[in-house]
Amino acid sequence: MLKHRGFPGRLPGTDFQFTIRRPNPRGVTPITRRERRSDRKAADRRADTAFMKALWDAFGDQPFERGNLDAGRLSWLFGREVLPATDPFDPTDYEALLVINAPVARAAFPEVFEG
Repeated sequence: MLKHRGFPGRLPGTDFQFTIRRPNPRGVTPITRRERRSDRKAADRRADTAFMKALWDAFGDQPFERGNLDAGRLSWLFGREVLPATDPFDPTDYEALLVINAPVARAAFPEVFEG
């Protein structure tokens, strides 16, 4: 499992984690598409925004390996702002490649791309 050095481990001051420390011994947690509803808590929306900013700062529009990125946090963006970079895509592979869908990410998180 690739560890993304320099990537923030969590949203500061919260328990929203962005990375995992070690592979899951019971199997890889799959990335699944989770729907973001308009009534989500402000803290959840802040975590999504901070995670998207961290992804953009680290990888930009280039494909990146899932590695130690948290599957739960990726799942909130998967299928919209973050897409599989390869076909076929294995959602349970730490080496799976992902890519940011920049036009969709810019529309969903304009504050990340300002400036």
